This record gives sequence, C-alpha cells and structure tokens, in this order.
Amino acid sequence: MGITYFKRLRMEYDLSGPLFEGPPLAEGYELLPWTNDLQAAHAEVKYKSFRFEMDANVFPNLGARDGCRRLMDDIVHRGRFVPQATWLVQFWPQQARRPEICGTIQGMVEEAGDGQRQGAVQNVGVTDSHRGRGLGTCLLHRSLLGFREAGYSRVYLEVTAQNSGAIRLYRRLGFRQTKVVFKAAEVLDEELAYA
Repeated sequence: MGITYFKRLRMEYDLSGPLFEGPPLAEGYELLPWTNDLQAAHAEVKYKSFRFEMDANVFPNLGARDGCRRLMDDIVHRGRFVPQATWLVQFWPQQARRPEICGTIQGMVEEAGDGQRQGAVQNVGVTDSHRGRGLGTCLLHRSLLGFREAGYSRVYLEVTAQNSGAIRLYRRLGFRQTKVVFKAAEVLDEELAYA
C-alpha cells in the first residue's frame, strides 16, 4: 500500500443566471426532500452508489457502510449543512411493499477564497441499476434550486478526473471547471491514480 495522488476537478455553477431545465422523473421514481429520519437512508444509498467506484479509493469512507454513516453524521452535524439542497430518489417497483432508495445528494456551505460563502455539492450518487435514467440530473437540479432558495449565488463540486461520465454531465448542465486539485490517498493499486 502506498500514497497515491488523485487528480480532481473543481467545477462551479453560477446560480445568478437561469438554471438548466430539470428533466421529468421516469415513472415510479420520486424525489424526497431532507428530513432527519432519512439520514440512514442517505448513508445506505451513498454506500451502495460508491462502494465499487473510484471515489471509494479516494475517500475510503465511501467504500464502507459504517464510513458512509459517519460521513452523513459529519455532514448533518457540522453546522454547514444545507437541508434544502439535500435530496433522495426512491423507486417503487410494481408489486413492491416498500420503495428502493436509489439516489442521493447533499448540500453544504463553504467559505470561498474571497470570504464569500458558497454552496458545496457533496456526493451525487445513483445506484448502479438505476443509472442512465436522468436521476443525477434531477438530483442536481433540485439541489441547485435548494441552494438558490437558501440564498447562495455560487455552488461548486469536486469530481475525480477519471470519472469522465460525471464530468460530461456536469459540463452539459453548465458547471465550469475552475481549478485542479490533488487528493492524497492510500491505495493498494497505484494504477488507479491519475496524475
């Protein structure tokens, strides 16, 4: 095991202009706004979304169920949580007794370099079997609306450079790359890193 550096892109969205059109949810899907009793569901879907992804190497908490629970606890109790920008997606299969939680996004606030406060999107995650249905776009749309409602005019996120699908999505929706950062992480396979 050694230290490896992962290239990550910081991307920003300007909320002072018009927001991209939010697509309709496919049949059977529903967006759920933040409530305290959904914290465990956010942690579980975060784990299911990221456990086999590159970001579980960059951020080991994402690859462990307990790590995702601790991460959600940190997000919610740090004093920088933006509940209006935090959403879940659930899917009701036909004949099911309960829904399947299949997507998550959280919002936080961070101090920008110029002293201004801006929104920070955390962990856009969709479980593997529900990808390709526009759920990430729906989650981002609702989250950005929530940041706007909370009074923020700028929002940023970071994405691992190897996640080309997410980068294409963010660019298509209007996010602009503003910086490159490197995240050090201990990994078993150094070929996973991207410099």
